[in-house]
Amino acid sequence: MQAPLEIIQLGNPLLRVPAEALSAVQIETALPLLKSLEQIMLSHQGVGIAAPQVGEPLRAFIVASRPNDRYPHAPLMEPTIMINPELLWQSEEMEKDWEGCLSIPGIRAKINRYTHIRVRYLNVLGDVIETEFTGFIARIYQHELDHLNGIVFLDRADKLDIATEAEYRKVMGLD
Repeated sequence: MQAPLEIIQLGNPLLRVPAEALSAVQIETALPLLKSLEQIMLSHQGVGIAAPQVGEPLRAFIVASRPNDRYPHAPLMEPTIMINPELLWQSEEMEKDWEGCLSIPGIRAKINRYTHIRVRYLNVLGDVIETEFTGFIARIYQHELDHLNGIVFLDRADKLDIATEAEYRKVMGLD
């Protein structure tokens, strides 16, 4: 029996290891892990999670935007497992907005991200999906893609744009 997945925290060197692409055979083998990722993400009110966040250096993540206590204004989308994701194109326009991370609890930061992106990934059946994302969903995709490259959102933050969760909630009028 597999031990329950745990989200690793900033400071764990596994967060900084670039993830490896999955072959067709590996996709099938990794499916139980990828489906477990969704459960752990939902239980922590996340809107995305990458395999490296549970110590698995696989190029896969889930994007699952939906309103919750951490992100009350998030748009609703079906949780989507994205395997071997790529960023094909990005708009010139960028927007700085708040992000948090399940691997860095209690901290938020304003991060500059592209507002419109075109991406390619494999779904759980191994089908190639090419699509575009905008706004908050584009932000989640870029955040999770960073995890696959050993980057955390604080690496992209200006020190003046970092806040505790409590201060973020005050600024956003969530408390």
